Amino acid sequence: MQAVVLAAGEGTRLRPFTLARPKVMIPIGNKPILEFVVEALVANGIKDIVMVVGYKKERIMSFFGDGSRFGAQITYIIQDKQLGTAHAMTYLKDKIKGRFLVLPGDNIIDKEMVASLLALKEGNSILVTESDEPSKYGVVSIQDERIRSLEEKPIDGAGNIISTGLYNFEPSMLGLIEQGVRNGKYGISDVLKSLLGQVEIKAIFGNGQWDDAVYPWDLIRLNEIALGGKGQAVQGIIEQGVILKGSVSIGRGTRIRSGTYIEGPVVIGEGCDIGPMTAIFPSTSIGEGVNIGPFTSLANSIIMSNVTIGSHVHISQSIIDDNVKIGPSFSISSGQATVKVEGKYHTVKKIGIMVGEETVIGSRVVASSGTVIGSFCSIGDGTTVSGNIENRSIVI
Repeated sequence: MQAVVLAAGEGTRLRPFTLARPKVMIPIGNKPILEFVVEALVANGIKDIVMVVGYKKERIMSFFGDGSRFGAQITYIIQDKQLGTAHAMTYLKDKIKGRFLVLPGDNIIDKEMVASLLALKEGNSILVTESDEPSKYGVVSIQDERIRSLEEKPIDGAGNIISTGLYNFEPSMLGLIEQGVRNGKYGISDVLKSLLGQVEIKAIFGNGQWDDAVYPWDLIRLNEIALGGKGQAVQGIIEQGVILKGSVSIGRGTRIRSGTYIEGPVVIGEGCDIGPMTAIFPSTSIGEGVNIGPFTSLANSIIMSNVTIGSHVHISQSIIDDNVKIGPSFSISSGQATVKVEGKYHTVKKIGIMVGEETVIGSRVVASSGTVIGSFCSIGDGTTVSGNIENRSIVI
């Protein structure tokens, strides 16, 4: 069986973290979201993968190559204009040889979820699951194991069973999707909604892990989930007086200096220098080439690669993108905040700060919870920041 992985989208609601990478390449637990999808497919014996790419496609293609490093055979299809998921399927006419799966490349899934999808051997099906936030997704109603209705991003009260965007299709579905696109329906869910009176589509409840990041703060939850299954693997240099507790993974060439306390689940990449007297608390991932100064603490955060964090810094519930420099005595409150995304305001129960790539934050800076600092910004010493700060801003 083949699998089609949709990885062309931009992920604009996840700015600033998708300015230089597609959503599928955001690191969760120190590996791209898309890698979880590929691993789940290969674990179920599905190695023939057709990957639809578009926005910042080079980041995907250079990382995955031909797929051999992951035990797969990957063929790339370029979607020049990202008009929608159904539109992406119109590029596949000569690539699909039989029954096939369709999966979004920007969801965290495990092998059990794919196994659930494979349970149906004939007909067409959608993998569904229950959600605490159904208004973010497409809500389905089910009768006799069949999809009776599908409503995208409904109002409250429409139900809590959602479509995961994972499909198991007969080859004939490809032609029906192409016809739907010709009729102006560019999303797969829109096409399927129009077909419900003509084609039987079964609902399969997923038995495994599935989650999606719609907004930047969702990435912190995904990171926590991804780190939950990590074991301990220490390959770096651990100085005397270091305490490692729980599931802690430390990459080659990383030095953990004396007096540092690390409580897992925590993953630290290669070539880092941490401490002395630093504290890293659960559900924190640290990329490669990161330097963290003494008397600094991190908790429940994503620190990407080549980041420098000074001394006496305290960060929690936060995401720091590649090549960011944070000066000493930086302070961020972590609590409830109202965050603006694409012109809409969202109340987030617990959030720290979001910082885009290549930003430099000076010493003694104070940031309010929910602050979003764009990429390539310069934040001067002793300043106080809050709200949304646009890319390439200078704050003095």
